[in-house]
Amino acid sequence: MTSFEFTSQVQKISLTLRPAAMNLTRDADDAKDLVQETLLKALLNKDKFKAGTNLKAWLYTIMRNTFINNYNKITKRSSNIDSTEYFQYFNTDQNYITHNGATSDFVVRDINEAIAGLGTDYRTPFMMYYIGYKYMEIAEKLQIPIGTVKNRIHIARKELKSALHVYAPVGASSADMTDVIED
Repeated sequence: MTSFEFTSQVQKISLTLRPAAMNLTRDADDAKDLVQETLLKALLNKDKFKAGTNLKAWLYTIMRNTFINNYNKITKRSSNIDSTEYFQYFNTDQNYITHNGATSDFVVRDINEAIAGLGTDYRTPFMMYYIGYKYMEIAEKLQIPIGTVKNRIHIARKELKSALHVYAPVGASSADMTDVIED
């Protein structure tokens, strides 16, 4: 199909697009804009149209997708999330609120002492993992098997959990405390 034939067929079908656009937009000006945008996209993408297929259906599909994309853009732009309820509960757990700097200093000191109390074989892989190294990287740097790395990190966590049990939330199980140390 030549460009002239394609353009003339699109022009003929364009008259039938307006009522469908009006159904989608429910506004005359928006319907005109939608038809115009649809025709522009069709003419710019005429090379994607396969001869022998239904041109009218192709144009309706372009129009529907254009309408949906425009609708999504508008709703994303205008949606306001009310975060007041979320922030109302943010950091309200009394176990994690620091009321003064002294308490925070005690906690940090206790954590540092607990880590320092770990044997070097356990502290080194644990700290490497803590700062972001992957198991494989730790194994390569320390020249030990990956299973040994995982085991030493696991043992270090268990020892830290035991040393820092006073900071476990009231009523927390030992599994909950392990989750805290792993994070």
